Order: sequence, then structure tokens, then C-alpha cells
Amino acid sequence: MSGNWRDRAATTFACQKMPAVSSRGMVVSNHPLASSAGAEMLAAGGNAIDAAIATLFTLTVVEPMMVGIIGGGMAHIRLADGSHRFIDGQSTVPSAVRDDTYTSKPGSRHDVFDTVGDENLTGPKAVAVPGSLKAWCETLRRFGTMSLADVMQPAIKHAARGYATTPYLHECITESAAEMRKDKPIAAIYLPDDTPLKVGERVVQAEYAETLAYIARHGEKALYEGPLGDILVDYMERSGGFIRRTDLTNYKTVERQPIRADYRGWTILGPPPPAASGVHITQMLNILEGYDIASLGFGTAETIHYLAEVLKIAFSDRAAASGDPDYVGVPVERLTSKAYAEERRRAIDPAKAQAWSAGVTQIEGAHTTHMTAADAAGNVVATTQTINNLFGAKILIPGLGTVPNNYMNLFDPRPGHALSLAPGKRVTTSMSPMIALRDGKLKFALGLPGGKRIFPSAMQALINLIDHGMSVQEAVEAPRVWTEGNELEVERAVPDSVRAKLAAMGHKVAVMPTVAGGMNAIAFEEDGTMTGAACWRADGTPIGISGGLARAGIRFRLG
Repeated sequence: MSGNWRDRAATTFACQKMPAVSSRGMVVSNHPLASSAGAEMLAAGGNAIDAAIATLFTLTVVEPMMVGIIGGGMAHIRLADGSHRFIDGQSTVPSAVRDDTYTSKPGSRHDVFDTVGDENLTGPKAVAVPGSLKAWCETLRRFGTMSLADVMQPAIKHAARGYATTPYLHECITESAAEMRKDKPIAAIYLPDDTPLKVGERVVQAEYAETLAYIARHGEKALYEGPLGDILVDYMERSGGFIRRTDLTNYKTVERQPIRADYRGWTILGPPPPAASGVHITQMLNILEGYDIASLGFGTAETIHYLAEVLKIAFSDRAAASGDPDYVGVPVERLTSKAYAEERRRAIDPAKAQAWSAGVTQIEGAHTTHMTAADAAGNVVATTQTINNLFGAKILIPGLGTVPNNYMNLFDPRPGHALSLAPGKRVTTSMSPMIALRDGKLKFALGLPGGKRIFPSAMQALINLIDHGMSVQEAVEAPRVWTEGNELEVERAVPDSVRAKLAAMGHKVAVMPTVAGGMNAIAFEEDGTMTGAACWRADGTPIGISGGLARAGIRFRLG
């Protein structure tokens, strides 16, 4: 068999971006200024955790439609000693909310959580208790080497001085403009003169710069125990939102252990519940392990058919038994077992698309951002953070200058289901900050934004790397597919001939400009170098640190 995946492919593509190679550290995020902030920490002697936190704070400024301090997320941290942990900073349901607080829109499908008046989608009632700020500050204290004030300086600078609107940000503002116009504070920044900011125009967030400066001095207590929290709670009480002071003071992050998948001799580590991703990526890989994906070829009808079937299986099981393990009995052992994968694999028809129902039940008892950072010592951070939809709740909190999440839209407004509302319940997510090992050695770290399309896309990137032997740049840019049982979405690069074969198998094929968002990744080579890659679907930029300090006693002399 040829060693070049292109010789067996039915779908081909050309990479639109270039990777970066480094020896001392790498930061990849979905905005060049954010990647630069992280690289600045590495250049100053900081580690990957310092770089990650600097990057995240800067992303709240330069990717305000994706991430914020009134948001939530999941961080996968691998330390130089080889240990792995997930820091769960996901948002939670406010204590005032009950399982029937919202009214589901009549006629909504089981997987659609829209409510009457869009109360869980837009405005103050859509905002869940934030976890991101607390998680970032705690993570920096535990694993970083630099002060909060130092890592926050780039974010404060860009908020105060402003930065240029990119075409991507302009498109996001335009897409969200109708709802944003209803809120004067957010419209004042992003829709001056009632018009979306044009490409190249400066985004200045003076009020948010003051908020960041206060956090830099006082840490997360400024929000969870102090005056910034008072501002948030006062706004919520005045405007009908649910967050109260006790929600903030009682919020806690959770450290969790990864879900481990064994796939063709590789170890894949992903997030555990309440994230659905680690469980279902493991489930899908276990099923696919029974097929010779490499021989079938990338982007062929046969490969895409198997991908579609395992996606439908995973989503049927996700709907039945995913959620916060403190509230829902998630059958992790069964879902991730090789025996269950074999059971599901036997039912797959290699020539025909099928509808799938759940094979498990509960045990009794969106628009996002991702960044990846690594240093030469072996510390790695892959973290996905979000305020859920574009510009979250489509409002801006006066006095804070920041856009809050609309995480309440991820809960089922109908009582009696795995994802139904309950006070204190953590958001279930598809976030997939993944790390892959071979023979115990670090090989890849990756992740991306994209709501329910995240974990299927991360799984496909792993298949691209392991089965097809793609480079890391090819793996993040490769065309993707997605389905949860309705239409089979394929990106435009999948050719007509392949689409026709899929349709003949019974798939309802829908061509999409993109499936999920901008993936970024780092590959780790045997010689210690790192390759950072970001894809064409966002403003992703890898920045590597190489070179180093002069040797002792080496200096320039004249005469």
C-alpha cells in the first residue's frame, strides 16, 4: 500500500495556511493577537499554562463573539511529569431556575431546545452562572509561573487601545446584528451608527479594559465575591435574569480525570462527563477500529458512510444518556467498551444508511474558541472556551463591558430528560480538547469550536492523523462531514461523484461551506520540535518560539 494518503483518496484539497515549527514552545489560537500574547509569555520564560491563560484573556478581547469572562469551558492540561487532568470551568444553572422555568416552543424536535420568546437564547434569562474566570485564575495559580497581572497585560492593552476588525469578526457582527440592535450597550461598540463595524475599523473596549485591570489586581474574587459580581447581579435582578450573589459565591471548578481510548495502538485522552465528547469519541473510534479506514481512503463514499453511521449511533446514545454526572447516571463503561462497539458494529450495513436508536439508558441514581499551547519542558494545554452562541446572549453588561453567555440554551426546557434543567447542574458540552499519545509519548494536541459538530470533527482529525497519515496541517484543514441522524452535511470539497454514491446509499446529503469551526493543533516530533497548525475556517495563527539565550561568556567585543 502506498504511504501517501492522496493515492487512496476520493476527496482531495490544498492547504490554505502554513504551519509553524519551533523548538522552545508553540501557541495556536484563532486570532493572531491572542497567539502573540501567549508567545510573549513563553518568550519571557513562562510555561505553557502562562501562555494559555494570557491567550484566553486576550481572546475575550479580540474574539468577543466567542469567549468571555462570563462564560465557561474545559481545559486539558498535561504537565511535564506526564500527568493529565481536566479543569472543568463549565457554567451552571442558576439556583432560581427550575425544570419548567421556560416553555418549549410548540412542535420542537426532541433535539431542539428553543423556548417561547427565545428566553433561553437571547437576553438576561439566557445567562448561566459563569465558570471561566475562576477556572483561569485557579489554573494559573496551580500550574503557572507568572503573575495574573503579567499574563493579563496584552488583553488590557488591546481592549484599551483597540484592534482592527477582521473580515471574520465583521461577518459575525453582521450575522448577529438584528438581535444586537435590541441592546444599546453592545450595539454602541459593534454597530456604531447602526452599521456593523467594517473590516479594518478599530474595536475599542475602554470599559472592559477597566474590568480587566481590576481583575488583574484582585483576581477572580472581584467577580465571585466582590464589586464586579455586584454589578452582574444588580443587572440580572433589574432585567429579569436569574443569577444571584449566592450563585457566584457557591460556584466551584472541578478537576476531572480523562477518558482514555485505545485505538490501533494509540492512546487518545479526552474530556469526561459532563462533556459528551470523550465518551463518544472513544465509542466511535472503537467501532471504526473494526474497519480498514486507511485502505478505504480519505473522503471516499465508503469511509464517509461509516463515519456517518458511527456519528448517528453516538448522537442517539448521547441524547439518551449524557449530562452532568452529579445529576445523570452516564453509562461510561458500557459506552466506551470494545464489546459495546462490536455490538453496534455488527448492526451497521456497509451499503445502506440506517436510522439508529439509543443502545443505552441512564443509570438510575455553538460558537466557541479553542487554543493549544506547549512548552519545551513538556507542559501542554488544550482548552476550549465559549459563551455558547455568537455574541452569547447578544447583550453587554454595563459596568463590566463584557458579553455574557447564553448557555441556558443548551438545556432541555422540557422536564424529565437527561439534559433537563436543575439548579446547579453543569452544562453538557461537545468540547473536545484532545491529546494523543503513542507508546506513552506525546504526539498531538488539538481542538476546535463548533457546538455539536466539535467532537465529530475532532474524531475525524484523529482519523486523518492516525489512519490516513496526514500532516498536522492537512489534518486540521481536511474537509469534514457531520450528521446526527437527519441530513448528512459535507463540506464543498467532497466531490459530486462521492455525494452521488452517498445518496444512493440512502444518505440525505447537504453541502455546507463549513462543518464546525477553526481547528488548531500541535504535533510533537521525536527531536523535540513542535509543529503548530491552524485551519482556514477562522483567523487561526500558530506562533512558535525557537532560538534561545546566548551561552554564558559569549558577548561581542571591539578591538
